Amino acid sequence: MTPAYAQGQLVRVSLRNQAGHVRTPRYLRGRVGRVARICGAYPDPERLAQGELGIPYRMLYRVAFPQRELWPGYAGAAADDLVADLYEHWLEPKDGT
Repeated sequence: MTPAYAQGQLVRVSLRNQAGHVRTPRYLRGRVGRVARICGAYPDPERLAQGELGIPYRMLYRVAFPQRELWPGYAGAAADDLVADLYEHWLEPKDGT
């Protein structure tokens, strides 16, 4: 399975609302982060939660988001990031292409 995104690439988390179990936090939807690591392909957790086999597998990425862009009034260091593991089907290229 070939990753759609490269380490260092800017990605946007999809804004879509989806019923059922999803592993993508609402506070990250619509936000832009940078791919910090490509973790590999894993069973789809949304399908696993429905009692299915988790097929097709999905690429998992570790994505870093600047804390100051997530939380108004964040008083920590400018270099502080929140890092989240997100599946490829929840990510889009930052520029929309």
